[in-house]
Amino acid sequence: MDYIHDLRKVIGPRKIILNCAGAIIVRDDKILFQRRTDNGKWGLIGGLVEMNETYEQAALREIREETGLKVKPDSFLGIFHNHNMVWNNGDEAHVISAMFTANIISGEPRIDEESYELRIFGKDEIPELFAEDHIESLKAYFGGVRYPLLQEILRKVWRRRVKIITVA
Repeated sequence: MDYIHDLRKVIGPRKIILNCAGAIIVRDDKILFQRRTDNGKWGLIGGLVEMNETYEQAALREIREETGLKVKPDSFLGIFHNHNMVWNNGDEAHVISAMFTANIISGEPRIDEESYELRIFGKDEIPELFAEDHIESLKAYFGGVRYPLLQEILRKVWRRRVKIITVA
């Protein structure tokens, strides 16, 4: 994230585009949320994509850093926008978030310096969320949106190509 700090030194709080990634982490049909230390509000788990990372790699790294959990993404929800994100220090951004669904493989949730609290909520208990991209991600999730992960699509295409080549 040094490049964001370096960029902010040059342009100050002016609005920039930031790429983020995260996931709706599901356990027993409930979702894990984070109450953030930067604004005291609730949101999904995720964060900024770092240089040379894919969206999926960024989501997995952010989840591990912020919760201590090892998760397995099982679907892609889509790309969601928060056109007018403003941090407490005045920094502005248009946030573009790639969101996944994921299941916990191992670990128990634990907070880090970015979290006051981690808590699992049922659909009817979800607190007010701070970010439009998180709200839209949840709407998609509860609306049944699920896309296959890119590597699954590529694996199927590759298998089909191999079959065609070996049959010919």
